[in-house]
Amino acid sequence: MIGESPGVRGAAGALAVALSASAAVAGNATDDTQWPAYGNDPGGRRYAEVAQITPRNVGELEIAWTYRTGDRGEGIPSRHRMAFEATPILLDGVLYFSTPYDQVHAIDAATGQPLWRYDPELPRDRHYDENTSRGVSAWRDPLASPDSACALRIVVGTLDARLIALDAGTGKPCDGFGDGGTVELNTGTRPRDAGSYVVTSPPVVWRDRLITGSAVGDNRAVDVELGIVRAFDARTGELVWSWDPIPRTPEDAHFAEWSEAGARATGAANAWSVLSVDEARGLVFVPTGSASPDYYGGERPGDNRHANSLVALRAETGRVVWARQLVHHDVWDYDVPAQPVLLELQRGGATVPAVVQATKTGMLYVFHRETGEPLFDIEERPVPQGGVPGEVLSPTQPFSTLPPLVPHGPLTADDAWGLTFWDRGRCAERIARHRSEGIFTPPSTEGTIASPGNAGGANWGSVSVDPVRQLVMVNSNRLPFVVQLIERQRFEELRESGAHPDSEFARQTGTPYGMRRELLTSPLGIPCTAPPWSTLAAVNLRTGMLEWEVPLGTTRDIAPWPFWYIDGVPAIGGSVVTSGGLVFIGAAADDYLRAFDVTSGAELWRGRLPAGGQATPMTYLRGGRQFVVIAAGGHRGAGTTPGDYLVAFALPDD
Repeated sequence: MIGESPGVRGAAGALAVALSASAAVAGNATDDTQWPAYGNDPGGRRYAEVAQITPRNVGELEIAWTYRTGDRGEGIPSRHRMAFEATPILLDGVLYFSTPYDQVHAIDAATGQPLWRYDPELPRDRHYDENTSRGVSAWRDPLASPDSACALRIVVGTLDARLIALDAGTGKPCDGFGDGGTVELNTGTRPRDAGSYVVTSPPVVWRDRLITGSAVGDNRAVDVELGIVRAFDARTGELVWSWDPIPRTPEDAHFAEWSEAGARATGAANAWSVLSVDEARGLVFVPTGSASPDYYGGERPGDNRHANSLVALRAETGRVVWARQLVHHDVWDYDVPAQPVLLELQRGGATVPAVVQATKTGMLYVFHRETGEPLFDIEERPVPQGGVPGEVLSPTQPFSTLPPLVPHGPLTADDAWGLTFWDRGRCAERIARHRSEGIFTPPSTEGTIASPGNAGGANWGSVSVDPVRQLVMVNSNRLPFVVQLIERQRFEELRESGAHPDSEFARQTGTPYGMRRELLTSPLGIPCTAPPWSTLAAVNLRTGMLEWEVPLGTTRDIAPWPFWYIDGVPAIGGSVVTSGGLVFIGAAADDYLRAFDVTSGAELWRGRLPAGGQATPMTYLRGGRQFVVIAAGGHRGAGTTPGDYLVAFALPDD
């Protein structure tokens, strides 16, 4: 079904109410399921107890309906970087989701018919450091009459830093929330650059609290915006508590671990990905990023606790219960990018409350949810030293003893790969002239090979969990990047020289160095390392071993024929697991949704999408039929096919 035109604000009020009421009645059917949060449950397992689609019949899947949002970012200067990464939530037969520029849509889950649309009307003359929204959250007021306005609220964070609450039935802002349904999030963040403090992930919900982090634009300067995590009252929008991962005053217990100037000036260490919550224990799990800027830490000496950490906060107060730093003194942009995932780990006949954290380094960490104690050992290992003048690196880094999902060794000229002897030779030359000593090789003025690069390893797609088999599914990139620090006096000259047309440059104001980075490729634009460039893997938490690993995607949509045969292409997005024994994932830089056998990793089916599926799918039963839904809008920054589609697959309707 084609969605509404961009100029239409929403369906007529009476029609929206009638359709929503009909959907709510139909939602009482005994076989219908919900998907009430971004990761299905508050702990983000992305597991669905639905089994109509099985390994035997998955090959029969076909498109059931298609919905178009109309959001193509027209007029926004940074739209060349837009990405449709949303995962819908499902409540009472209605799918709710957000578009890259924060339009919120409500559609019928069985038919794809539109119910309403809300447009927050972002400033369209602004460059946004991030151009995506991964979804919305829902909060149901237990004190309100079910049929009253805003008894069920849909909440979205925006790229211009607002938190907006909408009535789930009509899409109208909730008047009692903040100022006319909106809470301004720039307040208290030390704003620096318009469009650089944004919200790209849905808030997590605990009781009557909405808890949100933010995305802070990377590598601009030392004194960027504060990476605070805040809790707001879900009824009124009032601030309940705020937690800053960086200690700002001597009264903070960890202030002495920073230099005074560094603690006061440094920004970021923000939680830009999705948070998770243990509702019963009242714990919020926060994955934090690197302190600013990413690639030079001379102005922030020390390990930089609580940056690059998994932090458990008390949901009631925002107090730190425990924290584990997964990268010390980050100078590689190794944010903790993925939603922490909560599961019950079966070990020695006992059930242990666990949290799994995937990382850009391609390592998985598993902790006890209550104490933060590692459930699989972590070893502090020596890492390469010899940073640029002014830098003081950590001598060791924490390595998980679970199997790494990407190579960690040095990249040498012998590892060069290409389609011909010529481009392979050029790759060997490029590798040989850069510093390359394996993971955690520090950035340098001659250029360092960062492998994995800032795209991961794992990224925001996180993991999905089969709780019965105790399997964790994770997709990882294996892409080498070149990172070069540039002395301040040479920065503008090199940036304007045209010598590096494929590089991203950043000023890192307040430090002695600017930065450039780019994917390490041959003159043909192909990565200089052998494929696969991404994989999907299953890690068995009963044994601590890799159960299976397969390449993800093909070059079908990123290379000319006859070079469609290469398996394992760059991927961004995540997976979902069903009790029917299937793993569904898009993510790869080709226009397909795929299904894999959860026990073997065998690819059983692929369905063609009208655009890139750089999102995480979800699945549900509605009216006796199982649907698998994914946003297909591509990732323009990654060069995949753009679009504005939400696509639902199902078995033929008999």
